[in-house]
Amino acid sequence: MSEQFDLSQFEMKMVIRQTTMDDIEPILAMQKLCFPGMDPWKVDQLRSHLSIFPEGQMVAELDGHIIGSCSSLIINFDEYDDRHSWSDVTDDGYITNHNPEGYNMYGIEVMVHPEYRRMKVGQRLYEARKEIARQFNLKSIIIGGRIPNYHKHSDEMMPREYVDAVSRHKIYDPVLTFQIMNGFTLMRINPNYLPDDTASGKYATLMEWNNVDYKPMSKRHFKTSYPVRICVVQYMMRAIESFDDLANQCEYFVDVASDAHSDFVVFPEIFTTQLMSFLNEPSPSRAIRRLTEFTPQYIELFTDLAVRYNVNIIGGSHFVKEEDDEIYNIAYLFRRDGSIEKQYKIHITPNERKWWGISAGDTVRVFDTDCGKIAIQICYDIEFPELARIATDMGANIIFAPFCTEDRQGYLRVKYCAQARAVENQIYTVISGTVGNLPQTENMDIQYAQSGIYAPSDFEFARDGIVGETNPNLEMVLIGDVDLEILRRQRQDGTVKQLKDRRHDVYRIEYKKG
Repeated sequence: MSEQFDLSQFEMKMVIRQTTMDDIEPILAMQKLCFPGMDPWKVDQLRSHLSIFPEGQMVAELDGHIIGSCSSLIINFDEYDDRHSWSDVTDDGYITNHNPEGYNMYGIEVMVHPEYRRMKVGQRLYEARKEIARQFNLKSIIIGGRIPNYHKHSDEMMPREYVDAVSRHKIYDPVLTFQIMNGFTLMRINPNYLPDDTASGKYATLMEWNNVDYKPMSKRHFKTSYPVRICVVQYMMRAIESFDDLANQCEYFVDVASDAHSDFVVFPEIFTTQLMSFLNEPSPSRAIRRLTEFTPQYIELFTDLAVRYNVNIIGGSHFVKEEDDEIYNIAYLFRRDGSIEKQYKIHITPNERKWWGISAGDTVRVFDTDCGKIAIQICYDIEFPELARIATDMGANIIFAPFCTEDRQGYLRVKYCAQARAVENQIYTVISGTVGNLPQTENMDIQYAQSGIYAPSDFEFARDGIVGETNPNLEMVLIGDVDLEILRRQRQDGTVKQLKDRRHDVYRIEYKKG
């Protein structure tokens, strides 16, 4: 029996999937149709959503066309003011306040193309959100919902009366009625939620859906701190006779850090130039090229130490010759699980260029560790505020800055800039420098350092924003604890909120490699 029709020509394919960068332009076009007269998303806001919480961004696609979308983030709702606005809870639409350890999903937008309404697209998106809440074991989903038909009744009803009438199905509101039908219950009504939402009189209904599958996790429920212990090595440069001498010196410090149960041990910038003390090479440029021959031994040494002593090592930095025959100043992260990452120095000092011919890297990286996200910015790089802001926006909570300076003025540039970056970005910064002398080593003969760990300057942090500092020009270690939970809370509720209060409408940093 032959089929009369080719059924494939009648099929439609609707899918709910995670948003991608390619969806941004269709979403912006759809938003203008869905919310005429309201400010649409900016491209960099949607990019920020995908960078920070990609799992929470969804689209509905019909036959390859975007017909709906929703955006969300995770927060601890109890930390927000009862009368919060949309801008408060979304960090002006950039969701940089997203908290992966939070209890609540917050829905910040759902929209359906006007030509495809009454196809249950919105319901499908809401169900996708509920599934994400179950996947992340969140207590609830909270939304600030518009009441777009309120302007039709505002002369005769207060918002409370209007919401009551909609709840009893006496009045139809396309948003509130839909939310009630999807299992959301009213928490309260917030004024001045969206300043450009004139149809709703700027009001929003705070609605909540409770996840009955939520399983309380004791480590989250009782979690009041997230301590990370850092051991900073102020390394003495002295003449040595072999690579083994350097290895023994490094292992000693890693052992000290491990005995103190440190999560990170930090070595200074280009401390491996100590190897040049036995190379007997008078030409600085040739000495650097010979130094690069020790790269495999250096990497093998610190990989072994990180695993054996169970500590993450910021391996200072080392000059490395790569396949293009250029020499780069590279800082390595040696994780205690044996994996390795690297960060190139981006800004090369005139001294490095003149004496050694060092080439510049061009990428800002942020690394996942078992103690959160961190970045490494080598010496001169910490003096450029744009790099720290980019790293912070990529999620870094700690920036490590290995440095090498020959005089107090150079050291103070590093210190003051590291402290400024901690305040500007509400992060911790760590500097680790070299001390001592290498009399027979051209361009590395004298050193000056005072290493330290710095915090934002606010009540919850150490006095003067200084977690700890070493004594100047002495070989020693500094061990200090930083608390990532305090950092997260301070970003939300501190005396000042540099990250939340940025004027994205006036300025922004464009990272061209992103």
